[in-house]
Amino acid sequence: MKSVPEIFGSQVFNDEVMRTRLPKDVYKSLQKTIAEGKHLQKDIADVVAEAMKDWATEKGATHFTHWFQPMTGVTAEKHDSFISPEEGGRVIMEFSGKELVKGEPDASSFPSGGLRATFEARGYTAWDPTSYAFIKDDTLCIPTAFCSYSGEALDKKTPLLRSMQALEKQALRILKLFGNTDAKRVLTTVGPEQEYFLIDEKMYAERPDLIYTGRTLFGANPPKGQELDDHYFGMIKPRVKAYMKELDEELWKLGIYAKTEHNEVAPAQHELAPVYSTTNIATDHNQLTMELLKTVAQRHGMVCLLHEKPFAGVNGSGKHNNWSISTDTGANLLEPGATPSQNAQFLLFLVAVIKAVDEYQGLLRMSVASAGNDHRLGANEAPPAIMSVFLGDELEGVLTAIEEGRDYEGSGKELMSIGASVLPHIPKDSTDRNRTSPFAFTGNKFEFRSLGSSASISGPNIILNTIVAESLSQFADVLEKADDFDGALTKLIRDEVIAHKRILFNGNGYGEEWKEEAKKRGLLNLPTTVEAMEAFIEDKAVNLFTKHEVYSKSEIEARYEILLENYYKQINIEALTMQWMVRRNILGAGLAYESKLAELILKKKEVGIAADTENKLLERTSRLIKEIYDRLQKLETAVAGEKEIESVPELAKYHEYTIHEAMHSLREAVDELESIVPRDLWPYPTYGDLLYSVR
Repeated sequence: MKSVPEIFGSQVFNDEVMRTRLPKDVYKSLQKTIAEGKHLQKDIADVVAEAMKDWATEKGATHFTHWFQPMTGVTAEKHDSFISPEEGGRVIMEFSGKELVKGEPDASSFPSGGLRATFEARGYTAWDPTSYAFIKDDTLCIPTAFCSYSGEALDKKTPLLRSMQALEKQALRILKLFGNTDAKRVLTTVGPEQEYFLIDEKMYAERPDLIYTGRTLFGANPPKGQELDDHYFGMIKPRVKAYMKELDEELWKLGIYAKTEHNEVAPAQHELAPVYSTTNIATDHNQLTMELLKTVAQRHGMVCLLHEKPFAGVNGSGKHNNWSISTDTGANLLEPGATPSQNAQFLLFLVAVIKAVDEYQGLLRMSVASAGNDHRLGANEAPPAIMSVFLGDELEGVLTAIEEGRDYEGSGKELMSIGASVLPHIPKDSTDRNRTSPFAFTGNKFEFRSLGSSASISGPNIILNTIVAESLSQFADVLEKADDFDGALTKLIRDEVIAHKRILFNGNGYGEEWKEEAKKRGLLNLPTTVEAMEAFIEDKAVNLFTKHEVYSKSEIEARYEILLENYYKQINIEALTMQWMVRRNILGAGLAYESKLAELILKKKEVGIAADTENKLLERTSRLIKEIYDRLQKLETAVAGEKEIESVPELAKYHEYTIHEAMHSLREAVDELESIVPRDLWPYPTYGDLLYSVR
């Protein structure tokens, strides 16, 4: 058996492989392209393509694909073989620089938000050399950006790369002011923790709601859920352990730093966490991770559920986005330093993030909005829909001292003033964790905990990068003009702390009192996707994105429409699935139980035995069947009513406020019926069956 170091990256055309297989001048040119983002010359591209093809075919690959991330939220790939015809009816294996650098999938068949008409089919994929090519299922996968014929971004990778460039540009301005001329690059890094559920494949196959929507639309609570907290960090079942072992190996082959795995809080729920990577690569890796979570599960007779709330009444699944800023010299800009200049630099970057979260709360909330995540946010398992920043007592004490214009003295450590003495060392565990905070500082990074488990991490990181770039841009504009840098810096930090302290909150984000307090502070509370999405098209957001060249106005409008369209279509599919399940099986199960009760009552009457209990059960069952039928008709009427609405935003609102209500009402009656109908008559596996199906 091969060791982990031998396995790791074995399916990746990484730096080590390129160094070995490419001529020195070609390797250096490619590295310069990667480092500086410059155009790759055709002759260089041809040499790289040839080496890539040779390496891939030696490992059994027969095809190549431009692997990209359209606005569907999943990845896409069109496979072409390496074969080219030769005289005599033979073939040779070829792969050109042109094929490496550029592809042409059909752009009209992917969501474009109006950027592409149906008859305008041309779109292009362009190689992203900053993310290594890899082999998956005997296919060479080349990470690419995806754009329209007229140049608009149709994917999630292009804006992410733009946002990384925007933040780098502004961060380098700040570093230069502190005398740092060694750093040539500034990169954001991310480590996304991934939560998921595992259930038995046979059980899954019997639940149309799971198949069509990814979540259970009906289901009474089982006798035992997560009340005893006995699943969290508990012993991993052998079947799950075998799955995790194979999953690790498959991820390691692709160079993905899978490190931590454990049982999560809910029954059948688990978590996987990687080591940090550059945001672009981390995003690619997380997409691959979600894909492998599903495919490896199938090999073990299980199904992996990535929906944010697959089961009502138990914890849903999120994705914690651990985000930081680093230089190419290895410095973490969110790490408190040991010298006065480093202290001040850290504080400036820290305050830049606080300012960004406060000024763009709506955008940050919008970045995690989806039909699935609406079920999760605000429950006692996930952060609320209100954005706030947790710093811990020590750091908040430092900022309070700055606000009040006094030295800070905490935990017996030395005094601190921004430009004069050393900031006390902030140990990583100097304060408790706050699991209820959506945006928490955790030592040398921020943990954005509001992401849904099925989402691409690109969206939230595009927003994070861009809003922090804007804060840094404003800071640089002030400090570059200052005659007295230290004085201007001190004033700037103090002014920004005072202006944005309302966003700082160390308390319980689950409590009702926080909602009232947040309202008093003027913070936004946007519980639904429909409400959150408006922040994307406000003039403030359009000006932000166009200033930093992350999105054009047309790209913003397109994404707004795509996100809302995905939202209402998901709810529509759920509503249609509910109708199908109730009409096809659930009403029949209720009527069958009603018939059995009626027969039993008649038999008892014939022999003179009282049937009081049976009569009560029959009365309750008959009432529920009528309620279900009536509520089903209301849902069907509501779904039919959408045909009168043409506007995408209005359709989204209609589904949120009208169809959702009808769905919830129908579910209540069905779940009550499930609780009294005998198991042998109920047509679908129950929550108890599903959550404890993997033994």
